[in-house]
Parts: sequence; C-alpha cells; structure tokens
Amino acid sequence: MGAGVAKQAAGEHRRRRGRGRAQPMAEINITPFVDVMLVLLIIFMVAAPLMTVGVPVELPQTAANALPSDEEEPLTVTVTEDGLIMIQTSEVPEAELVPRLQAIAAERTGTRIYLRADGQNAWTRVAQVMGALNAGGFSDIGLVTDAGGPAMGADTAPQPEG
Repeated sequence: MGAGVAKQAAGEHRRRRGRGRAQPMAEINITPFVDVMLVLLIIFMVAAPLMTVGVPVELPQTAANALPSDEEEPLTVTVTEDGLIMIQTSEVPEAELVPRLQAIAAERTGTRIYLRADGQNAWTRVAQVMGALNAGGFSDIGLVTDAGGPAMGADTAPQPEG
C-alpha cells in the first residue's frame, strides 16, 4: 500500500554501471484510502436516518421551536394511533409503565423525557400518559411535534394598505 520501487530505464543502466539498486518512489498511492472513506461515508449516510426512534406515528404540526439537546441519549415514550405505549421501540403494558419508568429514572441523571403521540389520539389519553411519566420520576416532559404547523397568528403582522 505504501511506497513502491521505481525501475530504471534500460539506457540509464548502461551509463551507471556501478549503481544496480532501484531507487524508492517518493509518492504514496492514496486510492485505497479514498475507497475506504467513500465506503464509510455511504455507511453513515444509510445508518444515520435509522438512529431515530422507529415507531411510526403521525405527529401533530406546530410552530414550536426545538428543545435544546442533552448529553444523554434522549428517552422517548410513544403513544401509537391505536393507543399502544412504547418506551423507545419496545411495547410496554399500561400496568408496567410507571415501574419501568421509575427503574429507568434511577439510572439516569436527567429528568427530561420526550413524548411522541399520534395526532389521532384523544387529549385525555396523552394527558394520562403524561401523568404516568411524572409519576415515574420524569418532571421535564417535552412533546414532540412536526414543524411547519399553524402559528396561530404569532408570525402574522397587519399588512399596510396602499
């Protein structure tokens, strides 16, 4: 992979009879390095979208700004359209939700948790899950939504007539 050996031309060999050794090349072949880097780039481009929580839900759209990120991996609880509750990607029965959250909270340093709920869920169901999150030891609950929703007049200013 590194340096090679440059061979002398036939005419040079006759002129320099005493020097029969080949001279080392002073250039490095970087083609294998570029190939490896391109393969790694493709792997990361394919794997990056898969690192998000994999439970498909239709999030409601709002005009809210994103929350600041933490050093810890974010903990996410999802309420699917049919009412199932999932911690990260594993389904959790309602009766086991608070005990599991308490066990997770004992191992974590922060109290932030993200709640993803399908937009078709009733507010009552989302509020019940939020209460369970609070009972499980998480007091900083962030609601995950899609951006680009209605701003409810926040960014509309009266237009001058004229």
